[in-house]
Amino acid sequence: MKRGKLIIFAAPSGSGKTSIIKFLLEQNIPLKFSVSATTRPKRKEETEGIDYFFLSKKQFQEKIETGVFLEWEEVYPGTYYGTLKPEVDKLLEKGENVLFDVDVLGAINIKKIYAEKALALFVKPPSLEVLIERLTNRGTESEESLKRRIDKATFELSFEQSFDRTIINTYLEQAQSETKQIVLDFIK
Repeated sequence: MKRGKLIIFAAPSGSGKTSIIKFLLEQNIPLKFSVSATTRPKRKEETEGIDYFFLSKKQFQEKIETGVFLEWEEVYPGTYYGTLKPEVDKLLEKGENVLFDVDVLGAINIKKIYAEKALALFVKPPSLEVLIERLTNRGTESEESLKRRIDKATFELSFEQSFDRTIINTYLEQAQSETKQIVLDFIK
């Protein structure tokens, strides 16, 4: 049986990555979403095991120590995200193409491990000003968390050249269409 491939998405918060990923998963494309684990609090619209595996810091630390993660990062102080390697391996062995929604450093780590079997896509806004406007318009951020996200976005934008392709999300429908074609070409 043919092993699956990996499609890795990373972007600064507010770039539209989640909207692009949701669009792809609604298309008739053979993709399975890799559900990440996190220690951040669950948002009201999220579902355990569908959006994330929500773990305590202690549970997360135990999984780090036992080598269960393919990659993990402390994305914000005290807030961890990671990819459970057994879940990914199970999908790849079944010939599934696995779609990842991870932070920039996690994406780079996965790409290093899987090389040509992985496509690393970087989604970015047309400008930092547009990103700030998007984050502000969400209405979900305190002034302090907004500043952290902007600082993190500035850092993440510096890694764009580490990715196979960049999608500039000026107009969502155009970015979705472009991304769909890139993914289809890769998994053929």
